[in-house]
Amino acid sequence: MTYTNFTVETDADGIALVTWNMPDRSMNVFTEEVMGELDKIIDQVVADAGIKGAVITSGKETFSGGADLTMLQKMLGIYAKEKSKDPEKAAKLLFDNAGRMGALWRKLETCGKPWVSAINGTCMGGAFELSLACHGRVAADSDKVKMALPEVKVGIFPGAGGTQRAPRLADPQSALQMLTSGQTLSPQKAKGMNLIHEIAEPKKLIETAKAMIRNGLKPVQPWDEKGFKLPGGPVYSAAGANLWPPAIAILRRETYGNYPAATAILKCVYEGLLVPFDTGLRIEQRYFTEIMQTREAAAMIRSLFVSLQELNKGARRPEGIADTKFKKIGIIGAGFMGAGIAYVTAKAGIPVVLVDRDQEAADKGKAHSDSLISDQVKKGRAKPEERERLLSLITPSADYADLAGCDLVVEAVFEDSEVKKATTEKAEAVLKSSAVFASNTSTIPITSLGKNSVRPKNFIGIHFFSPVDKMMLVEIIMGKKTGDKALAVAMDFVRAIKKTPIVVNDTRGFYVNRCVLRYMSEAFKMLIEGVPAAMIENAAKAAGMPVGPLALTDETAVDLAQKIMKQTIRDLGEKAVDPRQMALINTMVDSHGRLGRKNTKGFYDYPAKPAKKKLWPGLKDLYPQLAPEKVDVEEIKQRLLSVIALEAVRVMEEGIVTDPREADVGSILAFGFAPYTGGALSYIDGIGAKKFVKIAKDLQKKYGAEFKAPKLLVDMAEKGETFYQRFDPYAKAEEKKAA
Repeated sequence: MTYTNFTVETDADGIALVTWNMPDRSMNVFTEEVMGELDKIIDQVVADAGIKGAVITSGKETFSGGADLTMLQKMLGIYAKEKSKDPEKAAKLLFDNAGRMGALWRKLETCGKPWVSAINGTCMGGAFELSLACHGRVAADSDKVKMALPEVKVGIFPGAGGTQRAPRLADPQSALQMLTSGQTLSPQKAKGMNLIHEIAEPKKLIETAKAMIRNGLKPVQPWDEKGFKLPGGPVYSAAGANLWPPAIAILRRETYGNYPAATAILKCVYEGLLVPFDTGLRIEQRYFTEIMQTREAAAMIRSLFVSLQELNKGARRPEGIADTKFKKIGIIGAGFMGAGIAYVTAKAGIPVVLVDRDQEAADKGKAHSDSLISDQVKKGRAKPEERERLLSLITPSADYADLAGCDLVVEAVFEDSEVKKATTEKAEAVLKSSAVFASNTSTIPITSLGKNSVRPKNFIGIHFFSPVDKMMLVEIIMGKKTGDKALAVAMDFVRAIKKTPIVVNDTRGFYVNRCVLRYMSEAFKMLIEGVPAAMIENAAKAAGMPVGPLALTDETAVDLAQKIMKQTIRDLGEKAVDPRQMALINTMVDSHGRLGRKNTKGFYDYPAKPAKKKLWPGLKDLYPQLAPEKVDVEEIKQRLLSVIALEAVRVMEEGIVTDPREADVGSILAFGFAPYTGGALSYIDGIGAKKFVKIAKDLQKKYGAEFKAPKLLVDMAEKGETFYQRFDPYAKAEEKKAA
């Protein structure tokens, strides 16, 4: 038989090699067609008396990224349509669809012939569940091999047997940690957890897998054999009593109950280990069906999988412009930010010239890259030869002439218009006419900086976040005269260094900083009201934010907040900043010298390690404190999320961001806006515009103008619209195609 996505070759020993290699895809993923073909291949292996067993592997560098989640989106769309007609029938349809992959893997492991998974690269989600269903598992000894069940990160969980097989192979505590965190495993870690059997040299991977079958691999899983015992002992045992109560408490501490899928994993494992394996699969299927119907799953799949993937592929890149193959990138300014940009550029294999005012400063910038890559080598995450290669790509210099031949130059000098003007002029004097010049400014409008350029069409903003090596988002800022070619080059660069680009039109603070400043400002307001600092920080985390607004202010520096406020007053007048908040920040900086983490004292105190940071006790003396029982924690959570979401709406209303995917993905990647909501705009869509406008009006009455619902949102509430209906990104794409 011939297949579109697989080849099946049987050797002289009767071992079938099933090679998965999807045409026109860079990575193998599960689709309806792929699962249909695998079903037939299992039948073929069973029916052919000449086949003793099968090895499944990939014909690509990676094994598989798991399921194509657009398939789940489609499934949810069908469910929504059917639900309006017949809710019971719709739920049954969703349940049946949710169990299809799990049933297929169960068919494979009970087919009566041994299967071995030969994992040659990244093996995620449903692909790892397929591997766990195989009777033997061999992974190549390579840094490219990574295994995980990461579904919880996009609002769902491993629903094809992952919650039942993992805790029957590994000890339940390790299995729970992997399942609820989406932890990535190396071959060594996976073998140590008993999730794979062998690690082989990459060239001997297939031979090692076949040898398992030749050596008499039993076609029966441990849990299907009589007398099977759970690795961690029964749930109702002394070991179980030590595991389950703390596990529930730890999950609550880590998620605050915001992630239904994480809670469902605990239930699946706990209940599944009390019953026979097939019953456990049925339990998993029921919970998976339930989770698929949650708002969190729909929002997270859309933003953290579908939209993120589309943006990473260049959804907003102008059409008709050839891809840029970068031969040389220039970075001006070898401080913390510039040095970080140089590091990620060299890591992507692109030669980079790092220019600063003198050779010593430039060398210091390169030393930052040396420190980062050396740390990776020390931790075993990079090889010594990778360090040498990366450092060889960075040329530190004090001479602007070395920028000649650069395709793109990124300026990351001090936030001063005059300094940036001189930098632009010096660089453009040696650059080729086609080169693009980008500023990494975080506060100065790109249009005003572009006036310093002799070719404003090739002048653009590329705004990185600190630390550059860890932060995945980059804002690409369009000046009024920026051309499509500059945008295309900027996007190509951001994608080349494996970051996610969002396109933002020019405004003060761009998109991310406008939202972040609202978050911090609301916390300052709460402090002034007398809300205890600990309640502000804990409520923010309970709302789903990764760090509280006061901790975030410390990280970015309290004196920076002071500088921004003073600059805003100079530019927009006294009324642009709340005088009480200005007084609070002046007191922190000028009276107490509390500048943030950088001088070990801000809203928090930062004692020497291993001691942990703690809120500065003096905060409670700055304003009369409210009694904790008089503070409505739910309202604090609502204020902190709503003030950000409303700013995101204003940004859309002003045309600063024009695509809801960018607003949502940007809010999660840049400052961790409660990921379970799907992002700042999805948060409103999830509540509903009409209901959210009422919430905003109530908050406005109590707390002021920052909660005033923009006209756009009021209009949407009247029409019953969502942001993804109002600003349909797919409709724009279709219009372009039609044109």
